[in-house]
Amino acid sequence: MSELLDYRTPDFESALAALPATPAAASTSAADESYWNAVRRLYDQSDELINLENGFWGAMAEPVKGMFRYWTDRVNRETTLLIRRHYMPLHDGLRERVAAAMGCAVEEIELTRNATEALLALISGYNRLAPGDSVLYCDLDYPCCKDAMEWLRERRGVTTVRIAIPEPATREAVLAAYAQALREHPRTRLVLLSHVCFATGLVLPVAELSALAKAAGADVIVDAAHSWGQLDFDVPDLNAPFAALNLHKWIGAPLGCGAIYIRREHLASIDPYFGDRSWPADDIRARVHTGSPNFAAWFTVPAALDAHRRIGAQAKEARLRALRDAWAEAAREIPGVQIMTPADPAMTAGITAFRLKGHTTKAACDAIVAALRDRFGVFTVTRTGPEAGDVVRVTPGVFSRMEDATRLLEGIETLAGELRA
Repeated sequence: MSELLDYRTPDFESALAALPATPAAASTSAADESYWNAVRRLYDQSDELINLENGFWGAMAEPVKGMFRYWTDRVNRETTLLIRRHYMPLHDGLRERVAAAMGCAVEEIELTRNATEALLALISGYNRLAPGDSVLYCDLDYPCCKDAMEWLRERRGVTTVRIAIPEPATREAVLAAYAQALREHPRTRLVLLSHVCFATGLVLPVAELSALAKAAGADVIVDAAHSWGQLDFDVPDLNAPFAALNLHKWIGAPLGCGAIYIRREHLASIDPYFGDRSWPADDIRARVHTGSPNFAAWFTVPAALDAHRRIGAQAKEARLRALRDAWAEAAREIPGVQIMTPADPAMTAGITAFRLKGHTTKAACDAIVAALRDRFGVFTVTRTGPEAGDVVRVTPGVFSRMEDATRLLEGIETLAGELRA
């Protein structure tokens, strides 16, 4: 790896060194408030509102932000003297660091500007389709990816199959829905799966679904935009040949950092990006073409990975799920409140959404979001997509407090009660 990438400012080193040791047991780490108070001090967050909409992108920890400033200054001071002479070893070092964190081979990944860029390259480049074949996606997949699957119908002459995830969702019901779709459409060749669904936070059993698809003769593209860093896993654990990830959400890198994953034996299934000839046809770097990225953001990725590892991937997953449970499981008992993820921890992460009975339009959900913001000081967001109607999404961060979840719960209980009155 390039020695340039190994540089850390003294402030970065001292800030992480001051963090207490990560609690040994994930089962107890979530409730260790002294540890999470120390983590919270790594972040400079606005106190204007209780921000429970951290799914858009993730805040950088202050020491990571310091490294971003360092690289921004250096890129703008040295400009092409740095990039023209040193970019390739820097880029190679970045790929090595990211691949190691993902648990895969370096030749199986390339950096992108976000997961969306990676997903569109995978969907548009998939070449194992013939007229009359089917492609499968669900209502909870990301909107532009659903559009891209429909684009395959227009450009490749395939049949698009759209299923709705059952409500309430259970592992058995989700597996049954996909199994039925694969039986009814035996020429399905490509399946899009969301690991953590962007709108509701539902965690799909992607490894099992990928096995179902493979047995039916289909390949799987996994949208892991919201899962890597929110859940502790290695990318090969997804059991899928293709995946797209973000580093600027739960890993805590600057905006503009993502990755594409293609298992080496499946590289030929994705065409070079618009006929890209910058790299050999057997190189994954030919499968996506980003142009000039935000160099400073990319060079900050190793620091973000260091901070993520220092906080603790298992501890982070446990904490985010505990913050979710603190409001969602109590709200599940309130009449008129529908929680969009089950109590099953295998199907939940930090993100979870809710509905109030009869309020399934965007306008109705926007009104709930406004009431939570203006009356209770809690910031959330409306998400569209689920077949049965829109939802209000709640996304804590590692800096969120348990009392933030309590305040949200008070707001939901009050609003639900007013609707019943």
